[in-house]
Amino acid sequence: MSTRAILPVKLSLTEGDFFTLWAPTWQENGAEWQAFLGDDSSVLVFNTPADLLAYLDSGAAHDLTDHPRWAQFSAQGDDRVVPDEKNYYDIVGAPAFLAGRPSHENVAKLSKVFQISRSLADVSAAEQAQIFFASHSVLGNVARGSEHFAGESGMSEWSGVGRAVLASWEDVVHSLDGSVRVVERASLSDAAVNAAADRIAAAQTARAEAAEQAQDHAEKRAASEDPYDASQWSRAGIDPVKITVQGKTVYTLRTYLGSAPVFLGKYGEIFTFPSAKHLGRWILENDDHELAGVSTWEDLMTSANAGELEVTVHPDNAYSFNGLSADIEKGTDAVDTAQLGKAYELLADAADWAKDDSLNSLLLANPRMQDYLAYMLGSTEAGGYVPTAPFTDKAETWTEMENQLIKRFSKF
Repeated sequence: MSTRAILPVKLSLTEGDFFTLWAPTWQENGAEWQAFLGDDSSVLVFNTPADLLAYLDSGAAHDLTDHPRWAQFSAQGDDRVVPDEKNYYDIVGAPAFLAGRPSHENVAKLSKVFQISRSLADVSAAEQAQIFFASHSVLGNVARGSEHFAGESGMSEWSGVGRAVLASWEDVVHSLDGSVRVVERASLSDAAVNAAADRIAAAQTARAEAAEQAQDHAEKRAASEDPYDASQWSRAGIDPVKITVQGKTVYTLRTYLGSAPVFLGKYGEIFTFPSAKHLGRWILENDDHELAGVSTWEDLMTSANAGELEVTVHPDNAYSFNGLSADIEKGTDAVDTAQLGKAYELLADAADWAKDDSLNSLLLANPRMQDYLAYMLGSTEAGGYVPTAPFTDKAETWTEMENQLIKRFSKF
């Protein structure tokens, strides 16, 4: 069994605006059904949502109690009888939609009016309305949307719909007027209607407050989330990298396969560029590098070719070496250990990727530099070592480590 929801609707007919419930087409036991709130003789409509809710609360018999989702509808809030804007159907005003061009808005609104008018005619056996829809096959094309009327014959077909409506719509509306029965306020308890109005207002207030809280929560969650996580780079697992060293800045790319770093480059040379735009343009036209063999590289290139790939560097992938050598020479308190740790991470990644032992060889030749780095970065390998002045040798060794990195760059 497949069902669609029971909907509160607002209908504009000759005598004014009325409210009722509509159950669009649903399938049950191999048969197709549709229904409105009604009794054995007619569809019931109400002057206000409060009248409608009071009637439902009264326990009066009606056809929708047999709907497979009636219990679900009844369990909703007291504002379940209030239609939203999209469930307002201006039946009497339908010709106005045809007075203009077949815009998306005009065609969509007319299609809705045709749909509910045909349904109301069929459910209530409104003969003139049934004849109208059965006699004009062109009306069915309105449900295809405004695109259907965009072709060469579109305007003439739209005019054909207009002629059919102009000739017969008044009869259709009168037929539908006669198919409904207005449940007047006099037949309902004033106390029940007033109570229903208060409950509806309370439910709408509670819903608005809940929606506001949900929006606030969504905004706070969005603010706490990192927008980079939704980028093509993050999805591909390949990151733009910004490196500032000895007063210059270059850009490249890096990923990790397992724990092994892979840079944009080949044969131990890291391809570097003076700006993110230069990098973005270059990767569009070149694929002779190690990252081209990463499984997600083609995904990035698809986005790049579509003009949807902007080279954005996450702060975690921005490395600054500026001032480190001078700070090391000043003393341990002058060094930003977070900056030092990130810089050393890049040095090690570059050496690992290039399969170059020069960094390890330099550190082996300067064992106190190994101890210094372990101490500054909080490694247990520092043992009991505590750096002491002078630090000139440490600063010189660090500068040599920077130079090793720079030699790997294609451009600097």
